Amino acid sequence: MENKPLTKSFILGLSILIGLASLGIFIFKGLKTFSDKDRIVTVKGLAEMNITASKASVTLKYSFSGDNLQEIIKDSDLKKAAIISYLASIGYEKNTIQISNIDISDKEKYYQNEWLGGKEVKTKIDRYTTSQSITIQSKEVKTTEDESSKIKLDLVSKNLTCNVSANYSFPELNSIKPKLIAESTKNARVAGEQFANDSKASLGKIKTASQGQITIAGQYNYNEDGAVNDIEKPKLPYIQKARVVSTIVFFLE
Repeated sequence: MENKPLTKSFILGLSILIGLASLGIFIFKGLKTFSDKDRIVTVKGLAEMNITASKASVTLKYSFSGDNLQEIIKDSDLKKAAIISYLASIGYEKNTIQISNIDISDKEKYYQNEWLGGKEVKTKIDRYTTSQSITIQSKEVKTTEDESSKIKLDLVSKNLTCNVSANYSFPELNSIKPKLIAESTKNARVAGEQFANDSKASLGKIKTASQGQITIAGQYNYNEDGAVNDIEKPKLPYIQKARVVSTIVFFLE
């Protein structure tokens, strides 16, 4: 009977000892976790992609000016008919030709002031100006530039001079965003793993991630905030280069 108090004391002491040991382990783990949260690495991931135009077109613009509105409208109609006839002769079908409505501007003043011989004099200007454009869908995106050059030269030789330009339509930015961001994240992880290896650590989970600005460079520039960037532009007009730089913070373990 005398051993019971001793046994109870032993059990109580052992329980306290186990409790303190457990508490110490939990504190150690907590401190280690807290310490690990301060061990991070910030890296950037770059991704670039070439985008090819999905469609292309050639636009022909011409204008006339004069004081007789009916006369310049007639001249514009004659030129339009001659250009369409030419386009048909080189293989363009009607459904590939789009004609804009004729635009007419009427100047309220017929004279403007100019300096001639050291004096300000009034010179007469045409009252009316008409402008119109014809757009044709290109047969092949990659040959649109050659196509527009040939058309321009042919029209000059036929006394049908126009302002001729090639235009390209590219896929929407949202169609390439996921692939660009995935590639930039992958490249950031590669950089993070290299840093972790050099630090005798292992790369952990992502703490924070920031998708950088997606920029597109080419003959027809576009980016999300309208800024001009220093990306090397592709030489071919029907190709654009898209770039994104993501900033990612990883835990180090």
